[in-house]
Amino acid sequence: MPTQPHVYRLEGLSCTNCAAKFEKNIKEIETVKDLHLNFGASKLTITGDVTIEQLEKAGAFDGIRVYEDSKRPVQREKRSFWASSENRATVFSLFFLLAALFVDHGTPAPDWTAIGLYITAIVVGGLSLFRIGFSNLVRFEFDMKTLMTIAIIGAALIGEWQEGAVVVLLFALSEALEGYSMDRARQSIRSLMDIAPSEAIIRRKDQLLTLDVNDIQIGDTLLVKPGQKIAMDGIVASGESAINEAAITGESMPKFKQVGDEVFAGSLNEEGFLEVTVTKRVEDTTIAKIIHLVEEAQAEKAPSQQFVDRFAAYYTPAIVLIALFVAVLPPLAFSGDWSEWIYRGLTVLVVGCPCALVVSTPVAIVTAIGNAAKNGVLIKGGVYLEELGRIRAIAFDKTGTLSEGRPAVTDIIPFHSYTSEQVIAFAAGIEQFSQHPLASAIVRYGESQGIPAVQVSEFRSLTGKGAQGMIEGQLVQIGSPELFIDHKEFTPELEWTIGNLQQNGKTVMVLGDDSQLLGLVAVADPLRSVSPSVIERLKEIGIEKLVMLTGDNAITANAINQKLGLDAVEASLLPEQKLEKIRELQAKHGSVAMVGDGVNDAPALASATVGIAMGGAGTDTALETADIALLADDLTKLPYTMGLSRKTLAVIKQNIGFAFAIKVLALLLIIPGWLTLWMAVLADVGSTVLVVLNSMRLLRVKE
Repeated sequence: MPTQPHVYRLEGLSCTNCAAKFEKNIKEIETVKDLHLNFGASKLTITGDVTIEQLEKAGAFDGIRVYEDSKRPVQREKRSFWASSENRATVFSLFFLLAALFVDHGTPAPDWTAIGLYITAIVVGGLSLFRIGFSNLVRFEFDMKTLMTIAIIGAALIGEWQEGAVVVLLFALSEALEGYSMDRARQSIRSLMDIAPSEAIIRRKDQLLTLDVNDIQIGDTLLVKPGQKIAMDGIVASGESAINEAAITGESMPKFKQVGDEVFAGSLNEEGFLEVTVTKRVEDTTIAKIIHLVEEAQAEKAPSQQFVDRFAAYYTPAIVLIALFVAVLPPLAFSGDWSEWIYRGLTVLVVGCPCALVVSTPVAIVTAIGNAAKNGVLIKGGVYLEELGRIRAIAFDKTGTLSEGRPAVTDIIPFHSYTSEQVIAFAAGIEQFSQHPLASAIVRYGESQGIPAVQVSEFRSLTGKGAQGMIEGQLVQIGSPELFIDHKEFTPELEWTIGNLQQNGKTVMVLGDDSQLLGLVAVADPLRSVSPSVIERLKEIGIEKLVMLTGDNAITANAINQKLGLDAVEASLLPEQKLEKIRELQAKHGSVAMVGDGVNDAPALASATVGIAMGGAGTDTALETADIALLADDLTKLPYTMGLSRKTLAVIKQNIGFAFAIKVLALLLIIPGWLTLWMAVLADVGSTVLVVLNSMRLLRVKE
């Protein structure tokens, strides 16, 4: 029987080179059959029989700590600064370096006391570095620590003790800064993981139990007091309250929940006492799915990152050859000073470290995807984040996207001596037996206005036309105007009234019996209040083409568009026709996004360059089908997401450009001997830190 994959969380995984070495060490464990290391999420998935002690031993070179994914709470206790051996070593190294500089100051000849202090500073500060560097050197693995080890040993051999000590100190500081920066970038996931409580009060067989969420079963009754967070997904069984779902969907306004409504783990119960019937295991909750998808997205390499990784594979060996060439050729060919040119070769090694280049893309992607998740937008990979920034055309579904997707009664026109209340009472009496969305709109309207539906017997659905039933011994029908086209009261004036309502995007239903018409009921799917402003913002962003693709008739679609101002409207489309329209847009504009509800728009969402689904929270179809899901069903998140995407693209280009520029400039300064070894380390450390800090700016992108 195959072993099930086991998931672990990691702490201390600060650089991509360390991640690669950690992964390689784990593969050497005989019982490990398969593994997947997610650097962005700091998560490890293993198939095989292995212990945490074995995994931590594999990561001992970088102080990597491993713990079970299922353990709650996720956060460990904060350690003091002095608890870290690396921090202690760095401080002591600084102390010995300062002492050496003090002793060495003003001494023209070599001072063996100062040299001894420099050597102590190098050994104390660089012990862990050398341990890994020598190990890599034996295997001919040229990562950053290997290059630094060679540079420091080389500096010592040619008598540059001060340079070697400064390089050790600066490298230790850079490691600490990089670790801190990556920890900040991962904080977005950590905050998601801490949203839902780890324990909850459960009523089981008339007993109240406080259980870990992993022990809660489907069907259990969850008790939620005012001010408490809901621990599990479920259905409200008793009570009503305002629930704040901002942590899940990014929606700031609380939602009123009552018996029968769905609630999500991690949302906050603000007012009333609730009893919730648990419907999902802890690993299947909406927040668990979101966390999983965010982590998988952060692990997926974006196109720019794939390019950088391919480049780095050739870049590092090339730097080693260039450094060797610089150190050896001038002394051999031009009688240059060996000490001087070896020093310059070592400087090339240090400058050539590809650290800033390697982290330039992943740290930006991790940060941006995490920021989006906190704001209620699920982006399922770096490729979609990048592609969204290049979008030139957007196609929208109408129902549930630009409109509310929930038809509502807009007009009631009674005839003869009937009142509006009577028309609704008769219409609701018939439509209460129908499942049609328009029928539901009439029933809801009657309930909201406190109008009781009349008693109806012998209900019958008239497929494609309407419905009928017996009211007080009279057959009454409600349906489309075509159902009454031959009725004696269907006059040109009535036809004009109906046409006028339809021109305004409303669906008209006629109510009547054989002898007379009782009235008209107009229903419309209301436009989202934010839709016009969102369209305006997208135009300001620079989207070239904004199109509506809808299955509704042209009259309704054009009436909606009068309030929106889209560039084009395509109406009466079947799902396969929407797909063809997407392909036509791609042929003309290149990158095209499709925004829909993730159900009947699935073919178009899949075919578009980027598919964006509305209302992903709790909707498996949207989470699975789309590349991006707006979890709060909030269209205003679309301009925010596009802005974040474009900002991310800009940051990635800045990072790559800056990292390249620093390397080229530093290499040029080495030729005349203007760049010292410690300056080379400072340039490498500085460029890495600046690249990471530049990526951190994406945390501040807001709506």
